[in-house]
Amino acid sequence: MRTEEENFDIVEEMSRRHPKFERRLPKRIILMRHGESQGNLDMSAYTTTPDYRIPLTPLGAEQARAAGRGIREAVSEGGRAPGWKVYFYVSPYERTRSTLREIGRAFPKERILGVREECRIREQDFGNFQVEERMKVIKETRQRFGRFFFRFPEGESAADVFDRVASFMESLWRDIDMKRIDQDENSETNLVIVSHGLTTRVFLMKWFKWTVDQFERLNNLENCEFRVMQLGPGGEYSLLIHHTQEELERWGMSPEMIADQQWRATANRGTWNEDCSWYLTSFFDGLEDSEDPDGERNGENEL
Repeated sequence: MRTEEENFDIVEEMSRRHPKFERRLPKRIILMRHGESQGNLDMSAYTTTPDYRIPLTPLGAEQARAAGRGIREAVSEGGRAPGWKVYFYVSPYERTRSTLREIGRAFPKERILGVREECRIREQDFGNFQVEERMKVIKETRQRFGRFFFRFPEGESAADVFDRVASFMESLWRDIDMKRIDQDENSETNLVIVSHGLTTRVFLMKWFKWTVDQFERLNNLENCEFRVMQLGPGGEYSLLIHHTQEELERWGMSPEMIADQQWRATANRGTWNEDCSWYLTSFFDGLEDSEDPDGERNGENEL
């Protein structure tokens, strides 16, 4: 599976061989959790209804309509951006599809480029029918074990979700490169991914190269809360163009994660390793700035 950097290397090579080839990146990638569901309101719903069939509550539908208006406000820049359009990806679960239907009420048909149901951005699998008391004990165990690596009996871990989200991102890049999403060079494309709380956090973890420890810091999104990755002038996406630092801090992002988003907001693509040295120092202790040209380090060759 290719990394994001490898994808861009391939695009650069294609651009060199085919001068007319140019990757047009979406202006924004917006990730949103579904509205309040019956399962959020009453955990016993999972004992009789399969997770993928859990419906929205009336409040959840109202939240989705409000979120649709909020997303439209963001992508239209308050009505100042004339050429914007949106393309939707949605989890196949009933609550996400219903959320999308309510979101769609905020958009004229001519502004919607398309929609695709995408199974790989579904909810973390917790097993089949869930026994309420047993699930409480299991979730308490998850807190002690760690949310990322804990695998639910008959279900998935967040690490499993990471693998399928990584696969989805490969397809997302192909959709962008092959212009399956947008063929209108005069409009700004915005991708909206309607998914689930953990899946959204895992997507951002993969995209921004967050560590497991950094992932564990983050709180779940509220129902119909969304995160906006916006393209900066240098070709990097950042959460700090749309969101405030205080908002991201409340979500659980560390000072290092905030600094990375600040850099991405104005950075030129390809300089991440050089400019974000904090990432290396989180893995290594006492790295030297340079190597002795004679191969003598720390007095190893002294008599």
